[in-house]
Amino acid sequence: MPKAYIVSCYQEIRDPEKLAAYGKLAGPAMKAKGARVLARGGRVKSLEGGFEERTVIAEFDSFEDALAACNSPDYQAAKAAFGDGVLRDMRIVEGID
Repeated sequence: MPKAYIVSCYQEIRDPEKLAAYGKLAGPAMKAKGARVLARGGRVKSLEGGFEERTVIAEFDSFEDALAACNSPDYQAAKAAFGDGVLRDMRIVEGID
């Protein structure tokens, strides 16, 4: 079964306090569902037409596990704390093996 990855790219941080509140809840919520954080806020270099923005990548054992983590009550509570604090693109990507 292929692994899956949640990739979040933060295009604009509007409220750092809301981002911090989200982070306190989201990390434990995702780890409780099996997430392994591979990258979080390190250096980014855009090579083709993108932006150099804060990026978070979390690995899961399957696409279904990643989706379940996003839909969990604990993660939904984290999203509520987040509110409109940032503009981001978040997606689940299935691996190839």
